[in-house]
Amino acid sequence: MAGDSKKLQPIIIKRVRKGGHNKHGGAWKIAYADFVTAMMAFFLLMWLLGSTTEGDKKGIADFFNAPLKVALMGGSGSGDSSHVVHGGGSDLTRTTGQVKDGDVPAKKKLISLKALEAEHKRAEAARLEALKKKVEDALTASPKLAPMMSQIRLDMTRDGLRIQIVDEQNRPMFDSGSAVVKPYMRELLREIGRVLSDVPNRITLEGHTDAQPFVGGDRGYSNWELSSDRANASRREIVAGGLPEDRMLLVQGLASSNLFVPGEPAHPMNRRISIIVMNRDAEDRLLKLLPGPTETEAGAVVEGATAAAPASR
Repeated sequence: MAGDSKKLQPIIIKRVRKGGHNKHGGAWKIAYADFVTAMMAFFLLMWLLGSTTEGDKKGIADFFNAPLKVALMGGSGSGDSSHVVHGGGSDLTRTTGQVKDGDVPAKKKLISLKALEAEHKRAEAARLEALKKKVEDALTASPKLAPMMSQIRLDMTRDGLRIQIVDEQNRPMFDSGSAVVKPYMRELLREIGRVLSDVPNRITLEGHTDAQPFVGGDRGYSNWELSSDRANASRREIVAGGLPEDRMLLVQGLASSNLFVPGEPAHPMNRRISIIVMNRDAEDRLLKLLPGPTETEAGAVVEGATAAAPASR
């Protein structure tokens, strides 16, 4: 057959699949994740820079410029250990944030100052209480001075520790109308001066008389001058006992303007010497009241009170 003589040709069938995609890798996902991470780090860095103080930035810069020097200096290349390395403050062992002194709100600073002032006042009050006990112990330990304890009055006042030596009928500090200290009172005043020499507080000293009018003497000499002279005589004995002269801030005579026994103007206890170991508040108030040069001169002495005598005189 003629057809049989022809060579057979192979038949090729092409089939095209519709839909679907060729398989591919996930490299793009890794690249996208890196991009998102980098953006997050960038915005975090911007936030940190915006919330960091200039001092902290300086500390961080110093650390990266010279880390060994920073470590040896305790946290800062500039010598200021308050820069942030770990916890944001001067304590480099802390890992939590710390507030710098310069960043503390004014209200918190005020509270801290008030707390510090209150602590100082408590410490000063405790020191004056200890001084009170020391005076009592010193007087009772002396056989000569122990019998005079009935004439000593120690109490805490707004101005500080007040030591009062009052007259007794049978044992006055001075003779009537005189500013000469009795020998037994001289020893008492010097012992008080010795005890007071150990404390830094300033001293005021006041002389008081009863309300009996002063009789005799120079014209114009009254209980005001007498109380001033007695106060200064007592001051000299206290200084002789060891109290530094510059610790005496004010000496004054008050006559009978401040009676110890108000209901009995002629009572012997109205005749007294008051020694006040002042606290800091009392000293500040007094320095503001003293006139000009007296305010700056240590050991100022006022010869007599300047107030007018009571109307009853």
